[in-house]
Amino acid sequence: MGGSNCSVEGGSIVRKAVFRLVALCLAATPLAAQAPDFYRSVDRLIWVVEDVDKTVSALRNVGFTNVADPVEVEIPNGEFRGRMATGSVRISVGRVGDLLCYWFQPLEGSNPYSEFLEKHGSGVLSLMHRVPTMADFDAEVERMTELGAGILAKGTTGGPGGLIHFTFFDTEAEGRYVLGIMHVPEGPGFPPDNPSGRVVTQFAFAVKELEPVSAYWETLGFPAMEITHGKLRDLKYRGQPAEFDMRLGWHRQNKVVYEWIQSLRGPDVYLDHMKVHGEGFHHLAFNVQDMDADIAWWTEKGCPESMSGGWGRKGKPGSGRFAYIDAQSIGGTDIELLWNYQGE
Repeated sequence: MGGSNCSVEGGSIVRKAVFRLVALCLAATPLAAQAPDFYRSVDRLIWVVEDVDKTVSALRNVGFTNVADPVEVEIPNGEFRGRMATGSVRISVGRVGDLLCYWFQPLEGSNPYSEFLEKHGSGVLSLMHRVPTMADFDAEVERMTELGAGILAKGTTGGPGGLIHFTFFDTEAEGRYVLGIMHVPEGPGFPPDNPSGRVVTQFAFAVKELEPVSAYWETLGFPAMEITHGKLRDLKYRGQPAEFDMRLGWHRQNKVVYEWIQSLRGPDVYLDHMKVHGEGFHHLAFNVQDMDADIAWWTEKGCPESMSGGWGRKGKPGSGRFAYIDAQSIGGTDIELLWNYQGE
């Protein structure tokens, strides 16, 4: 088209400058959004329950004996949805297998525990991640805020080594659970004993759709889910032959695998859970050596098998079995037992 050489050259210079700026922005964005490495391990679960005394008794009954007697405390100094958090809770701390957990029974007031109980009933409110320094803690709050994750609650509480700082991000609506971070000073902590000998191998969530949840966590710097739809066999639901089907989303970058479950055909325990509690945390998983013996043990303890099946060619490498244990009475979640074929 028309124009002088000067205007053409000037336009070219401007375009090159714009392209360079866009390239720099694109290159910088993933780095700015990258989730820090401390998210690769979960420090503790924050559990909300209707009756913490009943929960503690039930946990001890199924072998998780390293659980403290509940005590009543005031809500720690802090904010909830931009206002002062108020109220009191009965709280217990202990271990489910090797995993540190806090159980909160809200008694009154305006706080994240009361809100969660009213909305979902008993269940896991948050997966908490331990941040190494206060500088890292402040930087992560800034990073998440800039990426659009609001603050649900924040505050400080006393610990054996000094003040513990915590923040719950307001991620539940789109991410289906509350992401939490905390800075805990060095010092003695809750005894690490694990009398049950069980080790948590999976955190799992029941959701209506996988892709929107995956896309949301990607905006906060977490990897996209790896989505699978495998063929299952020997399906049972509450003691009867079944034909349930599901898609699975995986986050495997963590020390413990995250599994996201979308039911395609029920009845199944995922739809059961969402009918009562809504979308969100569904179960913890443990590997077992003898599936039938473990199912019998849990049944004897009052937590029967609710759903089960297998994958792969039965009795061949790569195959295995799964069984869900109905542990809703303990804390509004299930337990999954996993057995993998080890060969002769």
